[in-house]
Amino acid sequence: MSHRNLSCVTLSILCAVLSFSTLTTARTLTLDPPGDRAFIQDQAYIIQPADRDEMVAICDQLLSDTIIPIIVVTIDSMAAHGWNGMSIESFAQNLFDQWGIGYTDIRGTSWNRGVLLVVSIQDRKARIELGADWDHQYDGTCQRIMDEQIIPNFKQGDFSSGILAGVKALNNMSRGLELPKPVQPWWLYPALAGGILLVIFTVVSLIRRGSSGWAWLFWGALFGLVGFILYQMLTSRGGSSGEFGGGSFGGGFSGGGGATGSW
Repeated sequence: MSHRNLSCVTLSILCAVLSFSTLTTARTLTLDPPGDRAFIQDQAYIIQPADRDEMVAICDQLLSDTIIPIIVVTIDSMAAHGWNGMSIESFAQNLFDQWGIGYTDIRGTSWNRGVLLVVSIQDRKARIELGADWDHQYDGTCQRIMDEQIIPNFKQGDFSSGILAGVKALNNMSRGLELPKPVQPWWLYPALAGGILLVIFTVVSLIRRGSSGWAWLFWGALFGLVGFILYQMLTSRGGSSGEFGGGSFGGGFSGGGGATGSW
């Protein structure tokens, strides 16, 4: 084959690859966004009502405080939305850009910091996709959230709790706070183990000393302390600044990294 023919073949292959890439990255997905402050599109019907309410409250407060929207999407499969045989990374990128999650700038400051969490049940894949201004600096953090908060719950079949845990962790990440502790078996939770020991202590105290035992004094002091802490929390919260009253979709685009998980 001559050099000229080889060059033509190479050019043809390159054009085909570029055309295929353009088709896959520009494909319109058959999926409508949630409302501006609804935050959740649960097409797979896997989120419990109480968890949904908590997620919406978290996302609404975060958007008001930081102008960072977290959007959660659950689907039965990517193929059902015109994405057969493609990766969940490409699916999330296309969906992010199609919906315009977040904003390109706020009052002249670049602020493309939208967050998208996609869960595809039949594909057994999940993806966190970030707006461009995250600039891949939080890829490791997103992978921790996926591996420590979301996927462990999914492996136990508890999708609703996994998504809620993911939203809570993404909220912390967006606020620059420490991530929640990793999800672990119930018997390893210190609080639960401590509670079991307290129950044992109470039972033993009642058996040995009846109502005059130390258990009643201890529980009285404990409930008093808990009440004081709750009162301080409620009185110190005050009102949120709530300065931003806009919605979740303002022309933002993907490109800031993220993380993928499977179960």
